[in-house]
Amino acid sequence: MANISMTEVPLICHAQSLADGIESIGVTITRGTSGEITLIYRVSGETDALEIPARSKPDRIDNLWKTTCFELFTGRFEDENYLEYNFSPSGQWAAYQFASYREGLDDLATNAPDIKFEQSKDALTLIVTLVLPDAWREHDLCAGLSAVIATKSGNISYWAAAHPAGKPDFHHKDCFAVQLEARSAA
Repeated sequence: MANISMTEVPLICHAQSLADGIESIGVTITRGTSGEITLIYRVSGETDALEIPARSKPDRIDNLWKTTCFELFTGRFEDENYLEYNFSPSGQWAAYQFASYREGLDDLATNAPDIKFEQSKDALTLIVTLVLPDAWREHDLCAGLSAVIATKSGNISYWAAAHPAGKPDFHHKDCFAVQLEARSAA
């Protein structure tokens, strides 16, 4: 049986954002032994008021954060470099690597994540499975879990497991508040 690490994390709306009918956002993150990570984002509240991108071909695309999207940032405790993943309800995605805080941006060479999306009147669920690059699989990691929520009225709220002081900034190390231990096959 594989050794799996699972963590449930509530996201907090940034103090400078309006929740706009969203009651809560939670994320379940599971890290498997073969480098896979599964994320289940659950949004509760008035989801009919949200700006949800239409389903499209699951291509890699930049600037997903300009509307409703869900994000994972991850890095090693001892290094400045980190990875950023963006997931849209449309099925589109992006993945980047950074050498340090907002510096040295490059596209991350990776396979497309598997993204599933469901929405009802009062709930939205996005399920993502991705595979970490080989160099990241055997390390303990810190992770930032976040969401950008856009409404049809044009408001945007920023949600994260933790926020730094000041304006919303998911790249800031204070957002990397979730520990993901490396697991080996049993």
